[in-house]
Amino acid sequence: MKKWKHSIITGGGSGLGLGLGLRLLRRGGSLSVLDLAVGEHARKQLDEAAKAGGGQWHFLLVDITDEQGLQSTVRLAIEKFGYLDLAVNSAGIINNKTFAALTSEEFRKVIEVNLFGSFNFAKAVMPHLNSNGRLALVASMAGLISNYGYTAYGTSKFGVVGLATTLRYEYEALGVGITCICPPEVKTPMVAHERGKGNADPISLALKDFAGSLELDEACDAMLAGIDAGEFLVVPGLRSKLTLQLVRHWPAGFHGFLKFNIRRLLNKQGKLQQHSPASK
Repeated sequence: MKKWKHSIITGGGSGLGLGLGLRLLRRGGSLSVLDLAVGEHARKQLDEAAKAGGGQWHFLLVDITDEQGLQSTVRLAIEKFGYLDLAVNSAGIINNKTFAALTSEEFRKVIEVNLFGSFNFAKAVMPHLNSNGRLALVASMAGLISNYGYTAYGTSKFGVVGLATTLRYEYEALGVGITCICPPEVKTPMVAHERGKGNADPISLALKDFAGSLELDEACDAMLAGIDAGEFLVVPGLRSKLTLQLVRHWPAGFHGFLKFNIRRLLNKQGKLQQHSPASK
């Protein structure tokens, strides 16, 4: 079990970011939590984890779409706890709408937070990562496969995978490790909201069940184990790993399977009709 002397995590106030932060604090070391807010329950959990591991943490308010603000915030974290051994970008948002239903403003917002946020974070932390340090970007299975209704989210996460891949080429030769984390659906507050009434396309939700959902603890354990091991691509969960293998080794068959099920679900909803140009 590796001890990271100073770790920084965006989105550390809830969900995956909080789960990773708690695990790191229980190992000792220092943790900088970057987010828009940290609730009282999360603060209590972080305090307890720090006490159990003999570590310490602090919270810094920042919006990852603010490039200059993020750089200033990271510098404050460095002043507090020193240079970084581990930097994790876990902050992100989701939008579950089909291309036809999506507005350009909604698309732009998801790209701004998920993709530009990852870029901004990498820019901010790279000058402060120790030799043999590691940058981890949380993408998604949607960045490897995508899904029906994931026009904005899938596009943004494919971009994060591409960014991580390029950073791997540019920085691993210099001694900085890169990890790209692509979890399936994880039972976080963000996903609970997505699955709330009217917040997601029902076809998208039905298809996501194929790759399965993970409990938060299982996902965080697998993610941190991959980071510790120095892996580039971390895909938590057996079903998600098998799904990825199907996509890679049987792409035509996998696409045919999805197409069949999408048509079946559309027909069930009475929405199956041939696409045609709008009447003028």
